[in-house]
Amino acid sequence: MSEPQPLRPWDPQSIGRYHLSGLLGEGGQGSVYLAALDGARVAVKLLHPRYAAHDSARGRFMREIQAARLVSDYTAQVLDAGEHQGVPYVVSEYIPGPSLADRVAADGPCAGGELTRLASGTLAALAAIHAAGIVHCDLKPENILLGPDGPRVVDFGIARALETIAPNASRQIGTPAYMAPEQIDAGLIGPHTDMFAWGATLAFAATGTHTFGAATALRSGSWSVSYTHS
Repeated sequence: MSEPQPLRPWDPQSIGRYHLSGLLGEGGQGSVYLAALDGARVAVKLLHPRYAAHDSARGRFMREIQAARLVSDYTAQVLDAGEHQGVPYVVSEYIPGPSLADRVAADGPCAGGELTRLASGTLAALAAIHAAGIVHCDLKPENILLGPDGPRVVDFGIARALETIAPNASRQIGTPAYMAPEQIDAGLIGPHTDMFAWGATLAFAATGTHTFGAATALRSGSWSVSYTHS
């Protein structure tokens, strides 16, 4: 995970039993804080309060927790979960390593044994995720943490259970630069969707650039669809 930033004036000082010491990151779904309990560092993710009354957002948050519990060896292990002033939160182990995106930005492309370990570790993680009946749907460098014991795949916020997956005509899910053609083109999502993202992620790790060049993320996705239909 990235180095913690100071808490902002609107951030809570504590969540449940956990005293917060810094902000690790923020996304569309919620904020992630560094916290401590009995001297041990943990990560606490709190759903954005504006979504607290949205059943769909709360449902996605709970599915993320359930998915992470099914593949605990390959992600940040879930330690606790609850509600803070009516807003759901989840407590996970703290992974003291950068994301793959931060690693490449700081030190350039991966090579040799480092790239091999990254490829095999993330492939093993995907195998476990798929064996648990889950498709991650958003594998990308930002969602791979480089822990001391190998890479961990995190952020199951838009993961899908295999038995619930159907063509997605209403909206795109995922990050366009790493989305498979079927995510963009309202096709059937499955394990192959994650494998496309895995290949694009490994290509980024090896080169430091996106698979489709320096295009915008949306144009990159459009190119992948165009390629499959050519």
